[in-house]
Amino acid sequence: MTNGHLDIIVRAARLFDDLVVAVGANPRKAGLFSVDERVELIREVTKDLAEVRVATFDGLLVDFCREHGIQAIVKGLRAVGDFDYELQMAQMNLRLTGVETVFVPTSPEYSFLSSSLVKEVATYGGDVSGLVPEHVLSRLTARLDDTPA
Repeated sequence: MTNGHLDIIVRAARLFDDLVVAVGANPRKAGLFSVDERVELIREVTKDLAEVRVATFDGLLVDFCREHGIQAIVKGLRAVGDFDYELQMAQMNLRLTGVETVFVPTSPEYSFLSSSLVKEVATYGGDVSGLVPEHVLSRLTARLDDTPA
C-alpha cells in the first residue's frame, strides 16, 4: 500500500458513506505480503476512517460487488495509459453487472507511484519513506531484511 493508494481511499471516503477496500488474490502478481497481511496493513492505516471497511475476494471484482450490494467501484488514475485500460474495464464491469466505476485522478505528488516501483526501489535499498505510510514502511523494511538476496 502506497501513499497514492491511501490518498485515493481518503478522498473516496469523503464521497461515500460506506467504502469497502477490496483486496483480491491475484495469482499473476507476486507480492511481498499475503492477502491477510495486506488486509492487516490497510486496516491499520485506515483505522481512523470510520466509513472504511476492508474485505477480501477471489474472482471478479464485479461479482464481489454484486454479492455485497456495492454499486460503484472507485479507481485511481495516474496517467492517460491508466485511463485507456480502466475505461475498458469499467465498460465491461457495467455490462456484466451494472456496477458503475468512479475515476479519481491521483494527486500530483503521487502520480508516479506504483506498488511495484516502491517494491523494486526498496528491494535495492532505496529510500521509500514518504512514499508509503509509516506502518507499511516498517513492515516492508522488516520483510526485506528477512528476504534472502
